[in-house]
Amino acid sequence: MKKALRSFFSSIKLTVVLLIAMALFFMVGTFLPQREGAMEFAQKLSPGISGLFHALGLFDVYHSPLYHGLLGLLALNLTVCSLNRLPGSWKLYRTPHFPVPEGLFSKLPPNRVLLTEQNREGCLSSLENLLKENYGAIEKDVKGGHVFFSIRKAGLSLFSVYGVHLSILFMIAGSVIGSVLGFEGYVNISEGETTNLVASRNGGDIHRLDFSVRCDKFTLETYANGMPKTYRSDLTFLKGGQPVRQGALMVNHPIHVNGYRFYQSSFGSAPGGRAVLGYSTGKGQEEKVAVSVGDRFDLKEGGAHVEILRIEGNLMKFGPGVKLDIASPQGRHIQFWVLQHIDEIAEMYPELLTQFPLFDPALFKPYRFYLKEIEQQYYTGLQVVRDPGVPLVALGAFLMVAGLILRHFMPHRHIWVRVDEAGRQTRISLAGRSRHMAALDRELDLLGRRIQEKGIV
Repeated sequence: MKKALRSFFSSIKLTVVLLIAMALFFMVGTFLPQREGAMEFAQKLSPGISGLFHALGLFDVYHSPLYHGLLGLLALNLTVCSLNRLPGSWKLYRTPHFPVPEGLFSKLPPNRVLLTEQNREGCLSSLENLLKENYGAIEKDVKGGHVFFSIRKAGLSLFSVYGVHLSILFMIAGSVIGSVLGFEGYVNISEGETTNLVASRNGGDIHRLDFSVRCDKFTLETYANGMPKTYRSDLTFLKGGQPVRQGALMVNHPIHVNGYRFYQSSFGSAPGGRAVLGYSTGKGQEEKVAVSVGDRFDLKEGGAHVEILRIEGNLMKFGPGVKLDIASPQGRHIQFWVLQHIDEIAEMYPELLTQFPLFDPALFKPYRFYLKEIEQQYYTGLQVVRDPGVPLVALGAFLMVAGLILRHFMPHRHIWVRVDEAGRQTRISLAGRSRHMAALDRELDLLGRRIQEKGIV
């Protein structure tokens, strides 16, 4: 039973099945809405299908028990495979230099056999010095009138595959630790406000930081049509009431503090802003009024009443906007948005007002409304992430690169040099063994050139 289990978990077939299953999970995570985005999609499904997807964790693939189970099985598979192969690699690493493998020097190509007029003793002395100078430690043996030198290079390369396997295990461990013990949440901070509370991404808990964050200033730059160009938050991080770090947070330029990463996620209008509205019927002089959310005013013609429902500094990335509710004397209510840059936006999207009348500032006839300016205080939206698995993933990435370099660019080579007499000449034969024959051939060619350059042959 134990042997059967070991054979199952060390099977290459199991590895292939696990990789295919993980690839399917990646596809699901790519094409199926995840986490917050899955809520709207789930409502379009039947209760049974939606419940099944939730039970399988398909709306949050990378945190689902099935995905963690696949990672665990892959880790077990790699571990058992490595343990099965390790004794063979260790045996090869500890293989003695001698005796020379049988038949190694038979049928050598001409460029692997060098002849010299030097006597054997002089040739041996010069050759031994050359080998020590270029390879350091060498082994020497005399057998049957032949003198052998043995050289090993890059012996650690025999274990490079285990370094790659270990790197994958580190990355799997880092991924699971980050998924289980990590934290991701969001917080909105108005200019001048300080907080240490962050709402978790799943909306379930409030996370308390061991330091506070203050938004000193929020800067927004826009294009001529009011669309956001760049935005940044000047933040101060405080511990015990004392600043420990200050920095400018911008998109794709996170700030790292006490194991947390802060990202510039969004921004918006803080409550309490004021707007200056203009309106006219096209016949008389334009009227202006300064308003806040909840304010009301009357229109002179028609006896309608206007209420300010919302004031936004950046509505759907269209720039500043004010939402109005107009009640006619007949009790009919009309709600629409007045955007500050509606003319430029309408030029960019000619069908906008036709398809979405709620953006038409002239929806309540005969009036047309204009947004002159907004006296707006902004809040900055921060994404806060803590992933304790990152160091393990980084270590795994380093080990993988090191293992692959060692495996493919520094392969293990075992070289033997035989010296014997061939009539009145001394013969030097070069041979070796390696899993990477191209690297071995280059090494033997280099050794042959060095022997010739040294004047031994």
